[in-house]
Amino acid sequence: MKAKKSYGQHFLNQPTIASEIAHSLSLKDAYKHILEVGPGTGNLTKHLVNLPFELKVVEADRDMVFALASNYPQLMHSIIKRDFLKLELDTLFENQPFGLIGNFPYNISSQILFKMLDYKELIPEMVGMFQKEVAERVVAKPGSKTYGVISVLIQAYYDGEYLFDVDKSCFTPPPKVQSGVIRLIRKENLDLGCEYRLFRQVVKQTFSQRRKMLRNTLKAFVSDSSLLTDEIFQKRPEQLSVEDFINLTLFVKKHTD
Repeated sequence: MKAKKSYGQHFLNQPTIASEIAHSLSLKDAYKHILEVGPGTGNLTKHLVNLPFELKVVEADRDMVFALASNYPQLMHSIIKRDFLKLELDTLFENQPFGLIGNFPYNISSQILFKMLDYKELIPEMVGMFQKEVAERVVAKPGSKTYGVISVLIQAYYDGEYLFDVDKSCFTPPPKVQSGVIRLIRKENLDLGCEYRLFRQVVKQTFSQRRKMLRNTLKAFVSDSSLLTDEIFQKRPEQLSVEDFINLTLFVKKHTD
């Protein structure tokens, strides 16, 4: 099977790495179902089918769907021939929680993460392979150059861990970039204490001009500059923790009502 650029396909050709990714799922008692995104030729799937979970796979490429059905007849009725980004995930396992896993297509990897956030109540764990730069950004800590919007939004609800690198030579065809595997474990408390939509707007607004201090970027929300004199407003967004952003959102809410 030839990889297609339109689907961002790069097939993992190292069984040991595929096995390591599959066995990185750690919450064995938190769910009974797994959803694999973009299985392609099934190099990761072959390890997932042996785990004690109900497995479903989402694949948009018809050629790959045919290959999967041929190689894994036990999944005949568990192959979802759809674009993952267009799926209503609460219908897949009758609103039951599931682990999300995949060698994610790099061209939609950030969108997959935001989709996960939309269904965070159903997804207690995610293990995925991303372009290394994206993987590092997701788990980046405050103060680092890679800390940004996606870091804050994901870490508001999940604890992240960078597991290991995957060299470009481990794929057919090899991508132009290195890859990395991360694991996200959902936090127990999903209530931020503030409105998520405004929280997201505040985070995006501050990072839209990340070199500027908050007293400048927050003028989009708070027009009275005399309210922006506390020490926190002298900081830049990469210096703020998730908790800081939550407090910032509450501040914005208070002064824009």
